[in-house]
Amino acid sequence: MAPDQQQSGGSGTELGRFLRARRTQLTPREAGLTLGPGLRRTPGLRREELATLAGISIDYYVRLERGRETRPSPSVVDALARALRLDEDEHAHLRTLAARAARYAPEPPAPPGRTVRPHLRLLLETLRPNPAYVASRGLDLLAANPGGLALFAGIDDWPARQRNIARYLFLHPTGRELFDDWDDQVRGCVARLRALAGTDPDAPDLTQLVGELLLKSEEFARLWERYDVRGRAHTRKTFHHPVVGTLTLGYQGMDLEGTPGQRLNVYLAEPATPDHDAMLLLDLTAPRPAAEPRAERRG
Repeated sequence: MAPDQQQSGGSGTELGRFLRARRTQLTPREAGLTLGPGLRRTPGLRREELATLAGISIDYYVRLERGRETRPSPSVVDALARALRLDEDEHAHLRTLAARAARYAPEPPAPPGRTVRPHLRLLLETLRPNPAYVASRGLDLLAANPGGLALFAGIDDWPARQRNIARYLFLHPTGRELFDDWDDQVRGCVARLRALAGTDPDAPDLTQLVGELLLKSEEFARLWERYDVRGRAHTRKTFHHPVVGTLTLGYQGMDLEGTPGQRLNVYLAEPATPDHDAMLLLDLTAPRPAAEPRAERRG
């Protein structure tokens, strides 16, 4: 069952849920409306107010939000985006949801493979002492060089298949203490998962993770309900590491061609700086993976 079906009993669509989430978070003043006298039961826009701003009928909008209408025209999608004050990324996400609603097929997709190609593992090793790792689209930590694994202090306490950046941020006891800007980190993390859920809500790798976090983390559940799909880009991150102390590292993530949504993430520091020294120490003190047994020679 998809994460939002767990929350809402299977009613509506991702398109409708996104519209409702953004409508209830936009105040009339932010939308350019003049407030009349009297108390409002909700701080967000009413359905009729959004329909008016977008130039569509209230009945049509209600059908969109409730999932009874799944084929809005591009002009209607653009009008709703303007009325909701969506930014470029959110507007693109709304278009994707509308296109998906029009061709929805209930067959769940197969989960993406977790295999990391040998040349990518070699690349991770050549990047040392820079911490680096390969993550899946759902933020599973698939492979890492020693510093890349040690950077997330304590994550190696978990079995390899349990190592996930989102799970670490919300559920590992060290996750909240490690990051200087934990609040920003988790908002960006949830936004990434929300965007993926909007375009692939039945993906098994995503539904299991989100279901677990909804049950175990009130903070995750609160952020999930906001339906943000765009997080702040982080080009530098500060870590309060229990082994090497505080260090601030540059950060770069990049998609890996020919993989099922895998990304390479690399951390950097200027040479001859305290941060670089701490990064070197992290690499030197990081536990090494156990050596693979050699094949027995035949006589």
